[in-house]
Amino acid sequence: MRLIPALLLVAFSGTAAASGFQLLEQGSGLGNAYAGSAAKANDASTIFWNPAGMTQLQAREVSGGLTAVRPSFKFNNDGSKVGVFGAAGDGGDAGDWAFIPNGYISWAVNKDLYVGLGIGGPFGNATKYDKPWKGSAQSNEFDIKTININPSIAYRVNEQVSLGAGFSWQKIEADYYRQVGIFPGLAGVKSHMSISDDAWGWNVGALFTLSPATKVGLSYRSAIQYHTDGKVTLAADGSPASVPTAGALIAGGGASDVKADLKVPDTFILSVTQQLSDRWEMLGDVSWTGWSSIQDVDIIRTSGKLYGQPAQILHADFDDTWRVALGANYKYTDAIKFMFGIAYDQTPVKNASTRLTSLPDNDRTWFTVGTQWKPAKEQTLELGLAYLYIPKTNINQNESSVNPLTNRGTVTGSYDSSVWILGAQYSMAF
Repeated sequence: MRLIPALLLVAFSGTAAASGFQLLEQGSGLGNAYAGSAAKANDASTIFWNPAGMTQLQAREVSGGLTAVRPSFKFNNDGSKVGVFGAAGDGGDAGDWAFIPNGYISWAVNKDLYVGLGIGGPFGNATKYDKPWKGSAQSNEFDIKTININPSIAYRVNEQVSLGAGFSWQKIEADYYRQVGIFPGLAGVKSHMSISDDAWGWNVGALFTLSPATKVGLSYRSAIQYHTDGKVTLAADGSPASVPTAGALIAGGGASDVKADLKVPDTFILSVTQQLSDRWEMLGDVSWTGWSSIQDVDIIRTSGKLYGQPAQILHADFDDTWRVALGANYKYTDAIKFMFGIAYDQTPVKNASTRLTSLPDNDRTWFTVGTQWKPAKEQTLELGLAYLYIPKTNINQNESSVNPLTNRGTVTGSYDSSVWILGAQYSMAF
């Protein structure tokens, strides 16, 4: 049983499709760009978006899905200054395939009281550059994984109003790799920093049925404060000249225990669904994410000769963001429904000078299609496809210093970026 959280954490890793390092792939709705997420309550995945929606479900329902995400981040150099590191190359494509599962179950205790459980990964990111590349002293690989286990409860106050709430146990792990380039001869030494922690959060929601054709949903998911700890280690990359170098750096205090505080953001969602006719339905979403909870991430040494000094400072300086989504469903037959969606998703990155090589994020526009198929009254299979357009992404990340021990150069240029998403969700009532 002790292995289950660790195994699940590996399973629930992924590459962010939403802005920042947020993962929206938490259930059905990809074909609508997740418009109407807090109001539609079509299946048990409403536990994540708005637990009050469980009162719209049948006595027992389960829902599970898998989403494949393929981002692309291709760097184009325009005057980078690599400082003492001296690497070459543009890093290839820093994106790769990631697979994000989710699972939910809801249960009616009586006609008005429901309980449920959800498991998903609300945050994650992965970038990995081909070696060598000009930004290796800043980042070669960056990987964030989370798992969120979310027991929930919902109560139907009357036919118009339902309320819901839940709490979350959430675990995070982050791995950060870079080349240690103190002097030109040390290019063969790599640094690996790993941190982890688990913490608690909560969420609440309300669902209003204004008429048989109109529903409005409100939901809020709290921020979660982590106090992570971990290690930074050094190792040779295999070249003979770098082996004694690594040993010298370790002896000099390059390897140590570390700690860092990180608060992942809270989120507020307002959603509407409107039945226009027997065949057409419209869905809308406005959501806010409090990314300003992440400013500078100070990773501090807690052992070794450099105790108390920073091992790394990530100057994120994030802003809060808004996301707007609009979707439509067309009921072709009683068994088949076609889905469409579009969304605009703001980045928390302020400008090129605060954009990190480990997270080359930018605004994105979602274009989505999907279909629902009901092979039986109690079963639904949903498939969705999304393309995320990301405009040219400029970067001017200056981590140079007059101190050769901390000179990681300046990465200047732009990224050509895009994201493809393919998802499947199966839901069943019993």
